[in-house]
Amino acid sequence: MSGSRSAVSVFDPDLADRPAVARLLDFAEYEAEVPVHVHRRGQLILALHGAVTCTADDEIWIVPPDCGVWIPGGMPHSVRTTANARLSYLFVEPGAANLPEVCCTLSISPLVRELVNRLTGEVLDYLPDSHAARLARVTLDELAGMPREHFNLPISNDPKIRAIADALTLEPSDRSTLGDWARRVAMSERSLARLMLRETGLTFGRWRQQLHLVVALRELAGGAAVQTVADTLGYESVNAFITMFKKALGSTPAQYFTQRRARLSESRTGKSKPGAG
Repeated sequence: MSGSRSAVSVFDPDLADRPAVARLLDFAEYEAEVPVHVHRRGQLILALHGAVTCTADDEIWIVPPDCGVWIPGGMPHSVRTTANARLSYLFVEPGAANLPEVCCTLSISPLVRELVNRLTGEVLDYLPDSHAARLARVTLDELAGMPREHFNLPISNDPKIRAIADALTLEPSDRSTLGDWARRVAMSERSLARLMLRETGLTFGRWRQQLHLVVALRELAGGAAVQTVADTLGYESVNAFITMFKKALGSTPAQYFTQRRARLSESRTGKSKPGAG
């Protein structure tokens, strides 16, 4: 069972004055829901174990095992985790690194992951000429070269759209029609269709497909079998899931991750621009 304390009560990262500080949180000790809050510092969220979903900038961001969600300073956000989640947080002083100015998902190399995890063991007020300071500098230099990914889903502050998003994020195999959802949120089907398009820029069908892609990419990145992912999303067959995936992203799951590994390799050798994606 998750603890009764909120994770935001652990410490205030904005009190630190170093370029980067990091902390490790085990959510067995904290509430799974971290309410909307904001930091002056930018924040990178890495999932070491379990699942985590962030809501920021009117979008849902799902964190795969080999990625991190980057939230720029000053952006309100909330976090929801499973009770078994263990997360690494990296808090970055504004201007300390060439990082994106918008919320995004970044691929995270094994080196960056280990650097962040190593930095979680350092005190927040490490000396400017210490080993920890050099470790933070290397971490930020490496992080700035990580390519962007697309593990996000547009939502809105409208309570009815948010309720549908929350429900389908928890149960992505739910195949309820737009009419079914309209009845649940006490709207006409036509009104809900207009609201969905206005608030997210997508039709309900396209929006749910994007949700399936986001969940699929998270699960596949974590090592789940294609068959398992197809079942999780409620597809009648593996072929039906692969067809959807290929139509949306232009490649099969195997091809997509091969290309993704190649992009990450290029970022390590400096062939791609920092923050590009």
